[in-house]
Amino acid sequence: MGDKANAHPGAAGRAASADHPASVRNVVLVGHSGSGKTTLVEALALTAGAVNRAGRVEDGGTVSDYDEIEHRQQRSVQLSLVPVEWGDYKINLLDTPGYADFVGELRAGLRAADAALFVVSAADGVDGATRMVWEECAAVGMPRAIVITHLESARADFTEMTRTCAQAFGADDPDAVLPLYLPLHGEQGPDGHAPVTGLIGLLSQRIFDYASGERKESEPGADQLPLIEEARNKLIEGIIAESEDESLMDRYLSGEDIDFKTLVDDLERAVARGIFHPVLAAAPAAEGARQGIGTVELLELITGGFPTPLEHPAPAVTTPDGRARPALSCDPSGPLVAEVVKTASDPYVGRISLVRVFSGTLRPDETVHVSGHGLADRGHEDHDVDERVGALSAPFGKQQRTLTRCVAGDLACVAKLSRAETGDTLSAKDDPLLMEPWTMPDPLLPLAIQAHSKADEDKLSQGLARLVAEDPTMRLEQNQDTHQVVLWCLGEAHADVALERLRSRYGVQVDVVPHKVSLRETFAGKSGGRGRHVKQSGGHGQYAICEIEVEPLPGGSGIEFVDKVVGGAVPRQFIPSVEKGVRAQASKGVAAGYALIDVRITLLDGKAHSVDSSDAAFQTAGALALREAAAEARIHLLEPVAEVQVLVGDDHVGAVMSDLSGRRGRVVGTEQAPGGRTLVRAEVPEIEIGRYAVDLRSLSQGTARFSRTYARHEPMPPQLSDRIRERAGDAT
Repeated sequence: MGDKANAHPGAAGRAASADHPASVRNVVLVGHSGSGKTTLVEALALTAGAVNRAGRVEDGGTVSDYDEIEHRQQRSVQLSLVPVEWGDYKINLLDTPGYADFVGELRAGLRAADAALFVVSAADGVDGATRMVWEECAAVGMPRAIVITHLESARADFTEMTRTCAQAFGADDPDAVLPLYLPLHGEQGPDGHAPVTGLIGLLSQRIFDYASGERKESEPGADQLPLIEEARNKLIEGIIAESEDESLMDRYLSGEDIDFKTLVDDLERAVARGIFHPVLAAAPAAEGARQGIGTVELLELITGGFPTPLEHPAPAVTTPDGRARPALSCDPSGPLVAEVVKTASDPYVGRISLVRVFSGTLRPDETVHVSGHGLADRGHEDHDVDERVGALSAPFGKQQRTLTRCVAGDLACVAKLSRAETGDTLSAKDDPLLMEPWTMPDPLLPLAIQAHSKADEDKLSQGLARLVAEDPTMRLEQNQDTHQVVLWCLGEAHADVALERLRSRYGVQVDVVPHKVSLRETFAGKSGGRGRHVKQSGGHGQYAICEIEVEPLPGGSGIEFVDKVVGGAVPRQFIPSVEKGVRAQASKGVAAGYALIDVRITLLDGKAHSVDSSDAAFQTAGALALREAAAEARIHLLEPVAEVQVLVGDDHVGAVMSDLSGRRGRVVGTEQAPGGRTLVRAEVPEIEIGRYAVDLRSLSQGTARFSRTYARHEPMPPQLSDRIRERAGDAT
């Protein structure tokens, strides 16, 4: 590895279909925002010949151009695919956003990939969120390598950053995170900084100099040999240890010189098995250069050290009705099973679905079965439909290059799948299958919206439906209690992008309004009321009188209606009318306009008229009786309380617990979790955690996660409930 670059020239921007899974490499780039992932993707495309020296494609845009929102916000907000060719290999580079609000796009990229390239800025280091993604990859054995960028920074230190990566990513085995190359520095400038001009290959003991704009290979100088020897010995020991070849370790310890090919083969096996994680370096290309520093070495690692789709187990499949099916194999001749990992809308082409084919071969113009299940709680209805596949293509900047097919292991864009949503399974129409869904983060930041105008109101539902079809990390709620339309998002940036897409992509202007929680009312003690509805204004009159008693019940009891009328004071046919009127009033509330719950309402007595009594009259009397009983009683406002679980690093536990207490929360327990973390369990009023998704990220430097589930309603503090009553009174 590192000596085969000249055997693999770039593909001059071709975007042909892959012929076999063995020739495909699917790699997702992971790293915090600003680490240089998109820049690195463009540098790799430049080296592979996919773009010109200015980094542009034929239409004048960059290879990663796609979304106008990304241009305006100057950051990636969605997953993007950049396919390049390197010799006989097709490499699908999946560029992911680094900002935490778009972790759903990252998860989609992890699903579509077979290996991960962690991009770490030498200027900024490793953040907590990147560590968490590393642990996710480790849990499933995904092969990983690390590339250190921004080596041109004045404070960049490759050796120190390699040590930091070993500490962050190699907690269990620091010798599993070691550099394959060392940076080659040029002459020191006036500021004391020596720019990186190339790399030193440790296994090959060769110099790869990019100073001229083209990669040139040479022997190391005598002054470089001691540095190479120390780092090389440590690398060889690490590779042999991870290869678990005891005979090879014995040979090495006895002083035998292990040949280069054996070391490279062992390295490639250890990387593909996900047990050794090489560190590489990347730096910007010289002005007008065709190759960025370190890009050839990265392409060689991807094609030689990362696994093929044949080596990556496919997700489990069932039939749409849940019956188990045999495990898939990555066979182009097998049954068709593909998955929509991303959905987007193009103003000219319409809906475009990015698809990973796990089995079989997908071809244009064939009819496939589209299955989507398991996301009903996020506004996605279960569906099973047949659809005709449109054109297949590979994205290239703002262009789509036509493909004739997409074999198992490859990715492609599919046009005009009007019903397919992100996470859906595509399979043969006569043998429909459903793939096990990937883990998606729960959206925990509510965004209450309303149409800006009547014209927007007409388009709102369709725009929202399209929005959630594209992004399963967004949940749409039509709250029946507060009558609000709520988009649940992952954070403020996620919410901003959703609003921008509604406006620019679907032509819907909305206003953001304060989010309401579903409060309730209940009686604090026993009370009675008399409802009298007597009217005589010519013709048929109205006559109904009823007396009720109201008493509180334990939480969760709802409304219980009891008939204790004796002697026929209220005729039997009108008792259901009283109950109907009481329940209707209870649903409207009796103090501040929130539904009444957890009370027993007992009908004790009443009066009727042989002519003027009616169903409507007794409904009205029942409602009046309940209002009178409420006027004589203390009414509690009940607020929903959530059970919150926060997984946070031990360093931030104190701050998190203090913050929860400040939100009127009650910490009910803590327990130690793996990786130096603590799980904090608390009960917190929902009205206090509307923005907790944003605040917790700031409090924990982006390293904490939380979940919330409804626990119960309980009385609000008097000062808060009085304030809400006052506002309700002002509104009326």
